Amino acid sequence: CGRGPGGCRGGRTDMALRCAASLAAGRQPRGPRREGTVRWSSAAKASAVKINEKASREKILTLESMNPQVKAVEYAVRGPIVLKAGEIEKELRKGIKKPFTEVIKANIGDAHAMGQRPITFLRQVVALCTYPNLLDSPSFPEDAKKRARRILQGCGGNSLGSYTASQGINCIREDVASYIERRDGGVPADPDNIYLTTGASDGISAILKILVSGGGKSRTGVMIPIPQYPLYSAAISELDAIQVNYYLDEENCWALNVNELRRALNEAKAYCNPKVLCIINPGNPTGQVQNRKCIEDVIHFAWEEKLFLLADEVYQDNVYSEGCQFHSFKKILYEMGPEYYNNVELASFHSTSKGYMGECGYRGGYMEVINLHPEIKGQLVKLLSVRLCPPVSGQAAMDIVVNPPVPGEESYAQFIKEKESVLNNLAKKAKLTEDMFNKIPGVHCNPLQGAMYAFPRIFIPPKAIEEAKAHKMAPDMFYCMKLLEETGICVVPGSGFGQREGTYHFRITILPPVEKLKILLEKVKDFHIKFLEKYA
Repeated sequence: CGRGPGGCRGGRTDMALRCAASLAAGRQPRGPRREGTVRWSSAAKASAVKINEKASREKILTLESMNPQVKAVEYAVRGPIVLKAGEIEKELRKGIKKPFTEVIKANIGDAHAMGQRPITFLRQVVALCTYPNLLDSPSFPEDAKKRARRILQGCGGNSLGSYTASQGINCIREDVASYIERRDGGVPADPDNIYLTTGASDGISAILKILVSGGGKSRTGVMIPIPQYPLYSAAISELDAIQVNYYLDEENCWALNVNELRRALNEAKAYCNPKVLCIINPGNPTGQVQNRKCIEDVIHFAWEEKLFLLADEVYQDNVYSEGCQFHSFKKILYEMGPEYYNNVELASFHSTSKGYMGECGYRGGYMEVINLHPEIKGQLVKLLSVRLCPPVSGQAAMDIVVNPPVPGEESYAQFIKEKESVLNNLAKKAKLTEDMFNKIPGVHCNPLQGAMYAFPRIFIPPKAIEEAKAHKMAPDMFYCMKLLEETGICVVPGSGFGQREGTYHFRITILPPVEKLKILLEKVKDFHIKFLEKYA
């Protein structure tokens, strides 16, 4: 770059720095004009780029300098297999030919994404809360308007756009308490023990955060079921707590055995301080529904060993098998008598995301925490206040879950029809999935008693295991990746949830419409048979 009218001034270094800045900004630096064009020698360009590279400093945040607890977090439900599915979707949009025309994301319990229709009454109330001018519209029923007005009266400025108390809108917490009392046959519930949350996940993470303490062998141990929902292992990693695995009994329909709890607890005492016991009922990914005797045994064990109980009950509406019934831990705890009810510390969780609602995107939920030390109660509210409040539209959605239309109200008939339709469809699909999997050679699926997933056990031949090792993959990850690449079906490998050594599984949702689910299961069957033939 020579000197001249409009050229770089102030010497070669100044010239090169200006040139570098211009190149970095994606434009040609100004220089002497010859017949309307700017000409640069390759040497000048190289010099400018070299100086620009020197001018850029090292990043402050790198994989080596980042928080190691965050780096240790894994969340299989949206892990590598889902990233690969996203890449394949992009390729399909570009017209790249595949053996399939679409990716079916059966990896996550996202009901509406799979075609489930929203519950009309819930959407009506949230719409009225969001745009109160609709309260004057004759298109909305009076029972929906009544609930919307009540919710808005609990909001600052009568607006869903205002912050709420960190614990949530008071009238909604009252409705949650009333719901729990109805559900549990009159067992008392105090609104002051209710905390509205951003989905159930937010509540679980908050409680774990306040429970974890100590160092070395006194570091908090958290007992979780294996297989488990990866939120738990992710939260434990993030908090640098100690994960204590107890195994569900696959041979006995994924039952929870107290002897297994005791084994896990006693072994863990050698390297940590186990003080939290997590239960998922109905189970995710395993779909089992715990009977009353099992829950009593677990509560007695927690009381005896002085463990804080976490009861993840987000699938409480999703019970399908005959002879199975949902029992809340709170109800059984109360019925076991004051020695238990007044002493066992219990946090229970529910959500708008599952059940018959499937309203994942609203991120609505609640937790009820009982027998919490009064001083800890204040600490918990302080912790929750850091995130100000849960999404207010999610709080409104949660209110309709716990305060739906009742007999005599104009929306009741439609509400019950829609609710029963969703749950009956899920029950049909649960049985269909179990039956179809059990017809495939080398696949075994326990009954889907509840929730919205199957977790079949699959036989993977030794030759396929060796090839998986060569690709540095877990065998079931290798299997699921092949399934995705050959059929477009995205499922989550069992290794992401945990499983006994030498066993392999995958989790698949039962949410697609019946006809689409049949096609999906047939594709899995065809793939599995070919997979066995290839690697046998």
